Amino acid sequence: MAVKTFEAQSCHVNGKVWDAGARPRRALVDPADGHVLTSVPDSAAEDVDAAVDAARAAFDNGPWPRMSGRERSRVLLRISQLIQEHADELAELESYNVGKPITLARVVDVSTAVEQYEYWAALAQTLDGATRGLPIPAFAYTVREPVGVVGAITPFNFPLILSSSKIGPALAAGNTIVHKPSDETPLSALFMARLFTEAGVPDGVVNVVTGTGPVVGEAMLRHPGIDKIAFTGSSKVGRHVGAVAGQHLKPVTLELGGNGAHLVFKDADLDAAIGAVIKAFVFNTGQFCMAGPRLLVERPLYETVVAILAQAVPGVPVGDPRDPGTVVGPMAGERHLAKVEEYLALARAEGKIVAGGARRPGAGYFVEPTVVTDLPATSRVLHEEVFGPVLTVQPFDDEDEAVRIANSTPYGLSAGLQTSDLARAHRVASRLHAGIVWVNDWSMLDPAMPFGGVKGSGHGRENGPEVLEGYTRTKSVLIAMPPAQG
Repeated sequence: MAVKTFEAQSCHVNGKVWDAGARPRRALVDPADGHVLTSVPDSAAEDVDAAVDAARAAFDNGPWPRMSGRERSRVLLRISQLIQEHADELAELESYNVGKPITLARVVDVSTAVEQYEYWAALAQTLDGATRGLPIPAFAYTVREPVGVVGAITPFNFPLILSSSKIGPALAAGNTIVHKPSDETPLSALFMARLFTEAGVPDGVVNVVTGTGPVVGEAMLRHPGIDKIAFTGSSKVGRHVGAVAGQHLKPVTLELGGNGAHLVFKDADLDAAIGAVIKAFVFNTGQFCMAGPRLLVERPLYETVVAILAQAVPGVPVGDPRDPGTVVGPMAGERHLAKVEEYLALARAEGKIVAGGARRPGAGYFVEPTVVTDLPATSRVLHEEVFGPVLTVQPFDDEDEAVRIANSTPYGLSAGLQTSDLARAHRVASRLHAGIVWVNDWSMLDPAMPFGGVKGSGHGRENGPEVLEGYTRTKSVLIAMPPAQG
């Protein structure tokens, strides 16, 4: 595998490089072999203050919130164009920083970001209010206004996409932003900060501060100058985010963990179902909150499906993320690999591993795609978010049992089913506790379709016109009408 390094990176505040003084620096490593790629500042609360001050000034006195939706739309469309122009650089950053297979980074991550900003550009022109006919003598109407300064906190697994899913709609609505990317994978966020400036985003509108959650993230949660928090991450941290935001009466959007169930009924197209099942648990090396790590198979098909997976899964290409043929790369970091290895040890003790089950020898944070059967119903491997390429398989006897098992975890982000019965597809989809349900495929996503969680998977929605509800406030205006003169 090629060894590559990048120049040392700095934060981006008020449209300029922010050196953060003599802050300690964090080394970023290539998950494929562990070599150091570059370093970024471990920022302090004072750096958050500077970023918030810049965002506050840009919101209170700058042009961005006062532009028409059409003017903001032109800038957002330019961002989309710049992402296309720098597609190779962004894909390379995601591949080296996260360990993504380069093909995945190009055709999914970068392409999705292009489509996101195209969509937000269109959505920026749709912000409007409504007149209301009232029985009182008043002319009444509503307007939608930006919430103010948005604190966006994003995770390690899809840095470009998940940053865009917050920054894009926040910009479309006229907000300003302080963004804390993951302390492990911030490179594409820092690159994008330069593109925002090139696209014509005014200084102070988008600010990027690197650092840890306990320092930078906590300062953002508690900062009086931040008006709203948009967070994607684990359910554990999300509960803390929601609690602190609540103390400060700060609105918050939480897109949290998942443990999606994938139901295969006996009338499914088996070839198509197997392809969707494998995609659902190996996509992005299983580091996908909307993954399908729990496979539920109707009993007449159970043994057949397990046998097929035992043969097919070891053939999934695992290896060098820069090889265009690689499907599964390394885990994004050593701690993520260690977490998956803990669950694999538990799976070996409690169930039966029919494919994979081990860390790959040599450098890098690689783990084999793994299929596990015969786990007890109470196993943590079934009920917790493993966040790696691990698939558990359980049988069910009827639709009611399938739905009961599917809904038995604390999560409710995604779910899916394979069936040729259209009535069943609608019926089961309506009973699954999930914010998004796929039928006869997995991970079909588009910026126009909202997603988000129920139960422990959070609240609020990303994407679609629904996302603007989280980045705007509705104001009512009533103008008294004088009585008619007789």
